[in-house]
Amino acid sequence: MINTIIFDLGNVLIDWNPYHLYRKIFDSDTEIQHFLETVCTMHWNEEQDAGRAIQAGTEILVGQFPEHEANIRAYYGRWDEMLGGGIEGTVNIFKKLKDSSRYKIYALTNWSAETFQIPLKQYDFLHWFDAIVVSGDEGLRKPDPRFYQLLLDRYEVKPEEALFIDDNYRNILAAREMGIQSIHFTSPEDLNTQLGQLNLL
Repeated sequence: MINTIIFDLGNVLIDWNPYHLYRKIFDSDTEIQHFLETVCTMHWNEEQDAGRAIQAGTEILVGQFPEHEANIRAYYGRWDEMLGGGIEGTVNIFKKLKDSSRYKIYALTNWSAETFQIPLKQYDFLHWFDAIVVSGDEGLRKPDPRFYQLLLDRYEVKPEEALFIDDNYRNILAAREMGIQSIHFTSPEDLNTQLGQLNLL
């Protein structure tokens, strides 16, 4: 019996995409792709999500790629421009789940503690959660099983009574390994269908 729902945030409830920013800086998506695959990579970003200070992470890359200094500094200096708003369909699903009063609802997110204050101020729906566990605060990130376990232990959640929703399949596999039923998020419409099939919505 599912009594707890755990949401990822980025690209499930919040549209976060570096392209929103870098389309204002580069001339083509090909250039952006190359920059994000070779300079400001997802692995580098996840180190800040896991607790490394933004300034430290930035200086590391500036030292490695001085020719891209301005573009590297824009990553966090103009980070708010990477936010495209709440994903309306998922926010509506969240509201229905919350209004049903059937579930405890948490967020488990890979997010820098330094940037998380920005969406927290912008999006009211982030205050609907019973709690949010932020990787940057904890020094752990998905798919590390210790990060999932931290939430389970802190809020006394049994894995078999929880449902986890994330857009990153790597994180879904890690949750399933821990006995947490999971939905790989691809769209609000698909999520709505799957929740209906599970009689959760």
